[in-house]
Amino acid sequence: MPGPPMEAELPIEPQSLKKLSFKSLKRSLDLFSPLHGQFPPPDPESKKIRVSHKLNTEYGGVKSAAIEHTTGAAAARTQAQQASVPSNALALPGPERSNDIQKGGFQKDMAISSTGQPREPTDAGFQGRSTAVVPSHGSSERNLSTSAIMERIPSRWPRPVWHAPWKNYRVISGHLGWVRSVAVDPSNNWFCTGSADRTIKIWDLASGRLKLTLTGHIDQVRGLAVSKTHTYMFSAGDDKLVKCWDLEQNKVIRSYHGHLSGVYCLALHPTIDVLLTGGRDSVCRVWDIRSKTQIHALTGHENTVCSVFTRPTDPQVITGSHDSTIKFWDLRYGKTMVTLTHHKKSVRAMAPHPKEDCFVSASAENIKKFKLPRGEFMHNMLSQQKTIINAAAVNEEGVLTTAGDNGSLWFWDWRSGHNFQQAQTIVQPGSLDSEAGIYAVTYDLTGSRLITCEADKTIKMWKEDEMATPETHPVHFKPPKDIRRF
Repeated sequence: MPGPPMEAELPIEPQSLKKLSFKSLKRSLDLFSPLHGQFPPPDPESKKIRVSHKLNTEYGGVKSAAIEHTTGAAAARTQAQQASVPSNALALPGPERSNDIQKGGFQKDMAISSTGQPREPTDAGFQGRSTAVVPSHGSSERNLSTSAIMERIPSRWPRPVWHAPWKNYRVISGHLGWVRSVAVDPSNNWFCTGSADRTIKIWDLASGRLKLTLTGHIDQVRGLAVSKTHTYMFSAGDDKLVKCWDLEQNKVIRSYHGHLSGVYCLALHPTIDVLLTGGRDSVCRVWDIRSKTQIHALTGHENTVCSVFTRPTDPQVITGSHDSTIKFWDLRYGKTMVTLTHHKKSVRAMAPHPKEDCFVSASAENIKKFKLPRGEFMHNMLSQQKTIINAAAVNEEGVLTTAGDNGSLWFWDWRSGHNFQQAQTIVQPGSLDSEAGIYAVTYDLTGSRLITCEADKTIKMWKEDEMATPETHPVHFKPPKDIRRF
């Protein structure tokens, strides 16, 4: 059996290598750690060395003047004469204002007073920027170009306008099924609701009393619109039917046939006699309301078209779909103008502002605001409702309302995107808690009353709390720091 190895043959212990490494690391830290995050204190000796080295290497043309600058006024005059002669060192390419640097010379390192004595450098020496002048650590000149490019939105975020909180003041019952749609009469005297009980009911807006019940659909009524120019009301439902009701005779006078599946949304053009309907066949159809003929079939969506609104100017038709896109349509040619792909989930609700050229679109992940007519993304609303949003509406005072599938009714300030109230609907006695969904919302023509259509078969009406003041209900607003741009 061989004996133990000799002392000279023993391997170097790993522990000793470790100690050496730590010792080297500690030495490096002692040398360099004070420099992290701050500049070292000024050293006059090293500054003299640096100045003389710079004079010897780069500025040969003015070397003699720089060396003799401490001898008195004669040296000052000599330097002034030689500084007026251009040198190659100052002809290096630099940023704008390099001419100022040539005129100013080396004000920081060898500025000379009128008495001929060296003068302390002042901020004026930094006015002419060149590659030879390094701004201080806290200077605003650092990252000047990138700060202009990457200006953050919250720096100029608008403060929200104070709005009074809204409260529920009336509950109307009468439908026998989910209330799915609502529309207000242009005279602001009555409103109509469509329900899963296949009926359309007309209610008095002031008192909430039932005025009329219309039957004719054979499935739930998902869309309603009342014409401003005719005595017509239009309805659409899951039975693939689109009907025109004459409100003088209270009966159907036209039906528009063409949809291959249920019709989910409906809108009337504000200036021409055109009706738009969107449904589960992924098509938005354009109808002439007088002749019952289909003008266009706006195809391009890959899933159900569940929201649509129209404008008097281009883009005249805007649709939102379960394929998570929003499309602007050219009504003359029936073609897509713009497709917005900012959303990640179904766009079930959209609402245009009654005065401004912009609109909001709501999906389960976010509520986004876009500018018209080009569709530029403006910003997200500052909170997330975290539910499926079925409906949205805006009034002229800038109060945006969004209604969720879980019964949440959120009120937002339009301009800033601040959520100033989160209300929760209360289901009627005898209903399940899961029947707290809100399917449709709309304001009356004055914007002072809000109508919600709900899954507990009721219609609820809301108005602002007249007793509220900015002192009793202050605005709790913090400008966003890391808002998601998309």
